[in-house]
Amino acid sequence: MKSAKGQERTRDLVINGALLLLVIIWTIPTLGLFISSFRTRFDIQTSGWWKVLPHREWVQIEELEIPEGVDPNGIMEIEGVTGTFEEFRAGITNEDGRQITWSGNKRLGTIRINEQKWVIIPRLTTDNYGQVLAGKTYEIQTASGEIRQVQGDNLIGAFLNSITVAVPATIIPILIAAFAAYGFAWMKFPGRKVLFIMVVALLVIPLQIALVPILRDYVQLDLNGTFLAIWLAHTGFGLPLATYLLFNYIRGLPRDILESAFIDGASHFTIFLRLIIPLSIPALASFAIFQFLWVWNDYLVALVFIGAKPNVQVLTMRIAEMVGSRGADWHLLTAGAFVSMILPLIVFFSLQRFFVRGMLAGSVKG
Repeated sequence: MKSAKGQERTRDLVINGALLLLVIIWTIPTLGLFISSFRTRFDIQTSGWWKVLPHREWVQIEELEIPEGVDPNGIMEIEGVTGTFEEFRAGITNEDGRQITWSGNKRLGTIRINEQKWVIIPRLTTDNYGQVLAGKTYEIQTASGEIRQVQGDNLIGAFLNSITVAVPATIIPILIAAFAAYGFAWMKFPGRKVLFIMVVALLVIPLQIALVPILRDYVQLDLNGTFLAIWLAHTGFGLPLATYLLFNYIRGLPRDILESAFIDGASHFTIFLRLIIPLSIPALASFAIFQFLWVWNDYLVALVFIGAKPNVQVLTMRIAEMVGSRGADWHLLTAGAFVSMILPLIVFFSLQRFFVRGMLAGSVKG
């Protein structure tokens, strides 16, 4: 008889195996892009990213002239193996494990002897990041064989612009939403339930339908193309979700602590600063991760409210321009992609210890 522990062990094995498979599926393409960001343009175009890992491939060990008397139009015998011209062009393996290959055409060619060996191509470089971040020039070879000098993309300005947009657009809605969530959870005032229902209802409204009306207002107020415009836009779009999440968490805080503070004469503002904010760190950190990632990776809102002004363009806009102008330069596109990932990864791993607690905010009561 199978025990309950055995069944539980089997279930855990299946679940963990499925999760491991998902992690591998997500990790392999990311690893490939990361390795490609350190490879040269020529290597990316001629071989896969996995070629930087130890692998077996055919390596030329000898090159011979075409033997006299060999007829390329018939059956040929070269180095102890027989075959047609097409078969030798594809490569024929002899009994010793060596590959005999005809290189060239029927009139002019050579015989290459290849042997399988363990090889590794460690030609990795940081020049791609120099070209992306510092705008260094690099050489490319055209289809005609001409060597041209091409100016790289300088993404440092766009990187700083993204920080300038993302940090205030994350802090402002969190502060406003925390005040609103405390008011809805612990303060009694007329119309509280109606206002909270309106806030929740805003969650289902697509932000795309608000872009044109807001843009018209910005044009009249001469705000379009400024950082203030995108700060206000992201604040408005992020407030409903932030208020709803923080409300669930703040409402679940122990009532005894707040009542004791009220008895001691503390005001709502004092309670909010001294009690609510310190106790709500997990929820605040969780929403900060979501809001920061959303703002950092945003392209649509930035495109609408910033436009084509180069001095305020964010990183996503510059990378989109790179995709359009350098669609074949994978060594630069992958480097630019990982430049855009650096700061979000730092933010996530810095706040991830609060993430699970914040996600469970208000889900259980004890």
